[in-house]
Amino acid sequence: MTDFENFAGYLIGLIRAHRHVRMPVRWWRTGSGDEGAPQVGVKKGGMTGMRRTGWTAVVIAGTLLMAVCLSGPPVGATTGTEGTASIYAAAATFSTPPDTGSIVEPLSAHSSDLVSYGYVEDEYFAAGTAHAFRATASPSNGRWTIAPTTAAAYRTRIIVRRPSSPAHFSGTVVVEWMNESAGESAPDWDYLNPELMQSGDAYVAVSAQALGVEGGKPILGSTTAGGTKGLVQTDPARYGTLHHPGDQYALDIFAQIGLALRSPTDHVLGNLHPRHVVAVGESQSAFYLTTFADALQPHIHAFDGIFIHSRGGSGAALNGSSIAKNLSGAQRIRTDLDVPVFMFETQTDLIILGYAPAQQPNTSRIRTWEVAGTSHADAFLVGPAASALGCTVPVNSGPQHEVVQAAFAAFIKWVVQGTPPPSPPPFRLSSEKPPTLALDRFGNVIGGVRTPAVDTPVSTLSGAPPSGANALCSLFGSTTAFTPQMLTSIYQSKAEYLAKYTASLDKAIKGGFILSADRAELLAQANQVPFPAA
Repeated sequence: MTDFENFAGYLIGLIRAHRHVRMPVRWWRTGSGDEGAPQVGVKKGGMTGMRRTGWTAVVIAGTLLMAVCLSGPPVGATTGTEGTASIYAAAATFSTPPDTGSIVEPLSAHSSDLVSYGYVEDEYFAAGTAHAFRATASPSNGRWTIAPTTAAAYRTRIIVRRPSSPAHFSGTVVVEWMNESAGESAPDWDYLNPELMQSGDAYVAVSAQALGVEGGKPILGSTTAGGTKGLVQTDPARYGTLHHPGDQYALDIFAQIGLALRSPTDHVLGNLHPRHVVAVGESQSAFYLTTFADALQPHIHAFDGIFIHSRGGSGAALNGSSIAKNLSGAQRIRTDLDVPVFMFETQTDLIILGYAPAQQPNTSRIRTWEVAGTSHADAFLVGPAASALGCTVPVNSGPQHEVVQAAFAAFIKWVVQGTPPPSPPPFRLSSEKPPTLALDRFGNVIGGVRTPAVDTPVSTLSGAPPSGANALCSLFGSTTAFTPQMLTSIYQSKAEYLAKYTASLDKAIKGGFILSADRAELLAQANQVPFPAA
């Protein structure tokens, strides 16, 4: 069977496992080895504002889960013989792309007006010799021990988006492991903005996996026969010298790029001087960062914090095999790390992607926010392309975008100032075997991060696959709007609804779960909810 068939079968099995649950509504619910490369001297090929929005179906799928991990020893790989200390200290070398073509942008349903925020975009190549690793122990508490195995040369690309003025730079560099599920995308760039740019953070998107560079068949399929082309085939004149030896080297490639971004002698950040470098990744990238936190971060110390957005129960395999083969598990984040780790989880992640067995208490270095009313992917992420999904019901329109921005702001404050984020309770479960979310009388989850979307509801926001949903739509949950009669029975009038919504919103802002900058927009949205005439 293909990886996609295995993945679809996994989802279908989980959906069937939960269909016996009785609920008020139906809710069933990704060193150097380039000595001849020119060194950094000039910037190349920046976009001025709008990003590519084509490939609607691929944009949607590409933000979701798990890239196809290319396994097996790559051509040219060697057995590492150098000492482990030098392996863990290796940093990438940056160079400029050829002066031809333009940046192949990550797929997105959104546009980014970089200019209005005072940002510029550049692209660079990153090269070195990366190592693969094997686990000598991989306990569920995350305290993995590893040993290097083979080594291979690589050359990949990074995209840098940064403030043009040092006066606007916050001192923090945000490094995203780009998602390769159905073409290269950067979902956390979409989710974390405009907060990221308003705060003045520099941003670096990394083509960490082989699929984005070499092409191949993504786990969620492709709109083109034979899969996606990858950078090398998309523009050989610009990217023809790139080479990725396989995903068993991806963790070390990402680490080496993180280490290199700390160096003031490399000019990829212009004249900015970072004080903190943090890692972020959503969906399949979150699986990789889970393994990175447990296996590599204790040795390499590449990042000052790790933001894991929508992981499942397991991490990525060190051997580069497809994540679809190992979605479920109970892999926790090790508690002896000396940097903050923030996990942001949706309802889909907990039940369908199997995160529930991996839940762990918050500590001085670990925070988890399980956010009520959210699904793994949602209406915000796909924007106007939602109708192209082909789902039979409206997709989840919950508050993920607003809450994840607040979560990220709290995470950065934690990294920079040492102030821990709020510690909300987890979702309440009505059953542990199988894990089943407890729902209120409106069909919304009980517990977790609370917002007006679930405490002053006008709809049922589910993270579960609707009945009959395909593998793609099963990750987008659903929104079931209340009838006019139901609205008036709950609130009596629109004025009462708005008063309760405002009080709930202000409580969420005070608790640190929504940014005050989003208050006006959320109140405007609430005012648009149609109520029957009195």
